[in-house]
Amino acid sequence: MPETDPRYYIDGVLVGDRKILSKTITLVESRLSEHKEFTTAVLDGLIPHAGHSVRLGISGVPGVGKSTFIESLGLRLLEKGHRVAVLTVDPSSAKSGGSILGDKTRMEKLSADPRAYIRPSPAGRTLGGVARKTRETIAVCEAAGFDVVIVETVGVGQSEYTVASMVDFFLVLLLAGGGDELQGIKRGILEIADALAVNKADGENVEQAEQARRVYENALHLVGSSDPGWQPPVLACSALTNTGMEEIWETVLAHNRQMRKSGRFESRRRQQAKDWFIYLLDEGLKEWFYHMPEVRKKLSVAQRQVENGSTSAMAAARQLLETLDGLRPEKNPGDGNIR
Repeated sequence: MPETDPRYYIDGVLVGDRKILSKTITLVESRLSEHKEFTTAVLDGLIPHAGHSVRLGISGVPGVGKSTFIESLGLRLLEKGHRVAVLTVDPSSAKSGGSILGDKTRMEKLSADPRAYIRPSPAGRTLGGVARKTRETIAVCEAAGFDVVIVETVGVGQSEYTVASMVDFFLVLLLAGGGDELQGIKRGILEIADALAVNKADGENVEQAEQARRVYENALHLVGSSDPGWQPPVLACSALTNTGMEEIWETVLAHNRQMRKSGRFESRRRQQAKDWFIYLLDEGLKEWFYHMPEVRKKLSVAQRQVENGSTSAMAAARQLLETLDGLRPEKNPGDGNIR
């Protein structure tokens, strides 16, 4: 079957062909306009076979040991008979746009196992510690038969809501011994985390890790939980010595059971689908706007005017947006609201 036929990718992914799986994700991540319609046809053929994995998001400050943790957990899951896909996101350079994409070298044992699949992607300009096509990539990996999909994010920040909106369980890794344990984590992260885990609880750091665990546990009780049926636990673990991994996975499964029992699992998945739709709509509208001939003609002039101070950013933006006036619904002159 030729590569110009969507069935080449659909059938290859469904039978677990790793080479075609990688090609499919590359196609999904493509920004070329000529690939869009073709990619849509491929995804339409794969989506009915997706949605059957445990989606686990993992975040944490730089240096917390996310890659080591994921490899340790991933190897444990392989022993249990799972197939594990790991989607890692590397920060892109703001100047060159380049990324190192070295996660496979940091997870040598996991990447060498045929039951695991590691896919590094650049974050680009996307906020939230994820690549712009992470949602689609999750669906492709699920269609390929991976029943656990782990999304490793760039790091803790205000946009981590993006990660939480596409996974079933959001785990935040923390460190002990960094002074004020609550200094480096924002209240918003505590509110969306399904569990916290203090990593590197080994050797001389065990006591510090336990102290930090208690501090975070008290903080979580004060903040409360976004899910009335689940109180996020605070655990301690060591990816280096493989301790605490079983407890963390059992916590993920317990959360999954509780969510399914309460009906929140399905509602969360429906919300994920809605968020995906809105994101794609926003992305499409933005791309359509910037490719309008009228906008392209005016954009560079407006940018220069803002740079040299001859006009305000607000005025320049309004002038460009007025390009859409012919497409806007009529305004009600009585209240100024768009109908």
